[in-house]
This record gives sequence, C-alpha cells and structure tokens, in this order.
Amino acid sequence: MGLLDSVAGAVLGKLGGQQGGMAQMATEMFNQNGGLAGVLEKFKAGGLGDVAASWVGKGENLPISADQISSVLGSGAIAEMAAKFGISPETLSAQIAQHLPAVIDKMTPHGEVTADSGNMLSTVLGMFK
Repeated sequence: MGLLDSVAGAVLGKLGGQQGGMAQMATEMFNQNGGLAGVLEKFKAGGLGDVAASWVGKGENLPISADQISSVLGSGAIAEMAAKFGISPETLSAQIAQHLPAVIDKMTPHGEVTADSGNMLSTVLGMFK
C-alpha cells in the first residue's frame, strides 16, 4: 500500500458511518483493479463494455446488477473485500452495483477518461460530503 493509499484510508475512515464505509469500499475496489482504466477494462472483457461506457459518457448511466458485478470483478475478490469490511459478499456486490455507475460518472465529467479521471480520493470525498 502506497503513501497516498494510507492517507486516503485515514481520511476516508474519519468520514465514519455508511458514507465512510462506501468511500473505503470504492477506493479498495479501484486499487485492486488497476484504477479507473483497469475497472473499465474488466467490464469490457466481461462483456459489459457498453454498460461501463454509459457511465463514462454524458448520457444516462445504464444500471448493473449485483450478479454482474460479481461476475466481472470475480466472486473471490468480492468475498475477500467483503470480509475486510465485515459484510456479506452479496451486500458488497449490491452496494457496488448501486454506487459504481455514479462514481465513474463523477470521475469522467467530460464524458471521457483523462489523466485527471484517476483522482479517486477527491472524487469519492466530493460525492460523500
């Protein structure tokens, strides 16, 4: 874990409650999957590139199910991450499905992935203020 990740974890932990937990989960998921580009590539490889592209684009965000999240990110990775946060894998998948489209949409306000799109910390903190 890098210095930025440590600082991000400390700051997000201070948010507390459900908001802090969601912010920590989002950060963990992006860190485990190679950032925004890595997450988008996983969805593309999993046959859900069009869905993920809708979150980046300027139009309406297409929904995703908890089962699709588990399929793309891997049930083992979901279970491992869920254990870190003391929740069930099903709950984590449902939370990711609920929030991931908005997180990626906020990370790409101009409808494209740019060098600034990867600034996960400020994006997530801004969403949960």
